[in-house]
Amino acid sequence: MDKSRTVFHWVLTPTLNGEQAEAALKRWMSGSETVKDLDQKSQIVNRSFRYFPLWYFRWKSDGQERVALEPAAATSVTELAHLSLLAGDLRPYAPSLEGDSEPPSVPLEAGLDWFRQSHAGAKVEEMALVHVPIFEFKYLYRGETYTAVVDAATGSVLANVYPAKAELPYRLVGGVAAVVFLCLASFPVIGGLADHDGGAIAGFLLCSGLGLIAAPILMAWAGWVAARV
Repeated sequence: MDKSRTVFHWVLTPTLNGEQAEAALKRWMSGSETVKDLDQKSQIVNRSFRYFPLWYFRWKSDGQERVALEPAAATSVTELAHLSLLAGDLRPYAPSLEGDSEPPSVPLEAGLDWFRQSHAGAKVEEMALVHVPIFEFKYLYRGETYTAVVDAATGSVLANVYPAKAELPYRLVGGVAAVVFLCLASFPVIGGLADHDGGAIAGFLLCSGLGLIAAPILMAWAGWVAARV
């Protein structure tokens, strides 16, 4: 059978129920990517389950099999295309799942065009329509509504837009620390230029002493920022 011309229809079996998916979302909310205490300060307002369609393309590169996914339906969470699928996890799609499945609205030709744009010259050996089980959550945070998707097969969380940690406070701490230690490092040089006999030693001792004072202050400041951002 020429798999490059046959379009199979597969489904990924879910391993998480709604409560387990919500627990996975809460763990992600309490992680390092999101604002502090998002899991406690946000409110989940909706949870829905469905099988979402993806176009599946398999090809070989440097002797190794590769897989790429493209959305087969409109979605606000384009990260779904970055799911990891193993061929051994796929099962033939059953018509009994249609009630919980979103039908494909993106033609195969469009998905194939997207694939070729990002994988020029790749020869597709297998194409398939894969329905993956997902829980979609809507949650409120500071008056804004956000969407997150939990892969019901692996528990991974996908989101395009979410309340992320602010980078400016961390950059400020890092910048100040760099300036402080750069200035301290210049003391031995300045001392040596000013006094060839003992200036460098005096500058080194001054640098070491002030460094011992500055280090815990900067570390405490960094800890304070991490606890509040």
